[in-house]
Amino acid sequence: MPSAAPPACEIARARHARRMASDRTRHAATEPAPVADGGLRRDRSIVLGLVVTALWLAGGAFYITAGMGWATFFAQPLGEMGDFLDGAFAPLAFLWLVLGLFMQQRELLENNRAIQRQHEIMQRTAEQAEIQTSAIAANELHARQDTFMDLARLVGTHLEVIAGMLYLSSQGSAGDGLVSDDEMDLLWARLGTGEISIFSRRMLGLRFSSRTPQEKWELFYGTPIRQRHCENFVFSFERLIRAARDCDPDGMIVDALHGNAHGRLHRVICELRAGPPPAA
Repeated sequence: MPSAAPPACEIARARHARRMASDRTRHAATEPAPVADGGLRRDRSIVLGLVVTALWLAGGAFYITAGMGWATFFAQPLGEMGDFLDGAFAPLAFLWLVLGLFMQQRELLENNRAIQRQHEIMQRTAEQAEIQTSAIAANELHARQDTFMDLARLVGTHLEVIAGMLYLSSQGSAGDGLVSDDEMDLLWARLGTGEISIFSRRMLGLRFSSRTPQEKWELFYGTPIRQRHCENFVFSFERLIRAARDCDPDGMIVDALHGNAHGRLHRVICELRAGPPPAA
């Protein structure tokens, strides 16, 4: 039974990518955050506004003191005093409005940068999760393939026992008697030493050495016992193929099973079952 090489290179690449993503995430987490100058600029804008406001108020107080005096100022009607105060504080209101707009704009930019950093972190996390998922899937596939290899060895031995029974029924003392009991015992001993395709190869050789379609069909389906052995062989081999497809996304294991002695013998048995000769 040929063994399929596990995708070691794919697992190694997945593990390497996972380690690199983990290093990038750890570096990003430990890297000191850049000093945000938004608060410093905001403080400078407030200080500038306060200084300009203080100078403006001082200039207005000096103007009242030097121009008309505070007594004259407070003696004015409320309407004129209100017009004066409106004209005096309008520039200050405009100044603080502009400063507020600038500070709000800077805060929006800082929020956008924070959102962008969070988006980058989420992207790194998603990439790392995807790499980890791929690595876990590769490890799971590798484990299922290892389990299948153990199962395939057991099923391969079982298939060869069925092929041996079919060979004994057709060539041994229970069949045509062309193979002696001593030679048959030797073949079973070779099977016990690990030569798991000895009977399948012999059945294939007999099939191709048969002259007529009737002889080929009788070799496998000539008696009810041979027919039962063939049905058991087909049933066990097809179950093995179904199990192989569950852990073989590339189809390499399935192709190897169809190409070995058991797979070729399975194809011969199915062809004879599907198209028996007229005499059968």
